Amino acid sequence: MNHWIDHLGVATESIERTARTFRGLFDAELVHEETMPDGLEIAFLALENATIELLQPTDSGTVRRFLDRSGAGIHHFGVGTPDIEASLTAAVTAGITPIDETPRPGAMGHEVAFLHPRDTGGVLVEFVQHSAS
Repeated sequence: MNHWIDHLGVATESIERTARTFRGLFDAELVHEETMPDGLEIAFLALENATIELLQPTDSGTVRRFLDRSGAGIHHFGVGTPDIEASLTAAVTAGITPIDETPRPGAMGHEVAFLHPRDTGGVLVEFVQHSAS
């Protein structure tokens, strides 16, 4: 199955400040902003072949705990897939523990599922299947 780097998730205390920095460094265009129901403000900056997803917590959830423990920085990377169910099944077959046993709604209406970092070399991996629209 074909997979690709979809995005890099960056935890930040300030989307505005980090977006300004990355826009200046990479001439990246702000293409989407969204408030997620799980306590996150997010913004996507487009590069040529991937995006940078900025994550700013609005509550005490997982991204807040990440910032408190590790500080601002890379939180996860998103791997695009044409079939998220098949990707999850292949991961489980390979002995990888999913955080999400079934896909769930993510930003921009995409389906997402995370894999546990203890099985992926300490990296939080997110499968992303783009919505049909």
